[in-house]
Amino acid sequence: MKAPAEPGRLSVRKTYKLYIGGAFPRSESGRTYLVDGDNVALASRKDARDAVLAARAAQPKWAGATAYNRGQVLYRIAEMTEARRAEFTALGVRSSELSAAVDRWVWYAGWSDKIAQVAGGANPVAGPFFNISAPEPTGVVAVVAPPSLLGLVSVVAPAIVTGNTVVVLAAGPQVAITLAEVLATSDVPGGVVNLLTGRYAETAPWLASHDDVNAIDLTGVDHPDVAVELERAAAGTLKRVIRPVTGGVDFTADPGLRPMTALLETKTVWHPKGY
Repeated sequence: MKAPAEPGRLSVRKTYKLYIGGAFPRSESGRTYLVDGDNVALASRKDARDAVLAARAAQPKWAGATAYNRGQVLYRIAEMTEARRAEFTALGVRSSELSAAVDRWVWYAGWSDKIAQVAGGANPVAGPFFNISAPEPTGVVAVVAPPSLLGLVSVVAPAIVTGNTVVVLAAGPQVAITLAEVLATSDVPGGVVNLLTGRYAETAPWLASHDDVNAIDLTGVDHPDVAVELERAAAGTLKRVIRPVTGGVDFTADPGLRPMTALLETKTVWHPKGY
């Protein structure tokens, strides 16, 4: 809950902007909507396109960073989330959920330099060759996020720890943009995570059909018919689709490796053995 204004003065209403390319722009359309008395930017199709451009520009360098470095960045996000505990609590995030979200960042940070060994390896072949399979990031991932902080972290963390960049359509705008403020002070390069607020039914179809989006995660879609339409839109560009789970996801459970491996491609190379 927000603290009441002092007697004799008006409270200052916060405006929650978008988070694109490491900056906090207003929507290019100038539109906003009210959430619990706060102004929230209403993202447009143009904002979605700008976010994809920022994500694409950031992806090669982020994927090229060492796994150790990506793990450090995720751990820094956990530190900064913990430091802003009071702010998240004031937005209605339960202490137990906030602790779980911090722990989730740390958990994925630990996987940054291990997932390649688990998801890849040397393949036995008959001949004087090495045959090696190595996981690589899919690229730019569009995410329709669940409204909770833990749900948001649980879909963003596995995507970026594996070298992808994301465009997130956030359902809980105040919590999501507060997390964006954490990301902006956590060594996350601009464009790695881009957050759009507003109605996902307006922007998600454009991301689903966008030629420069490589995968779309529909975890936060709560209408089956909308999910089917988005899958159809994604089929035109042959992008990978993570379908929403019937009955919802228990984000408090062990996520396992699937959220990471679902957004990895496997490259297999042959190399002659030396003599």
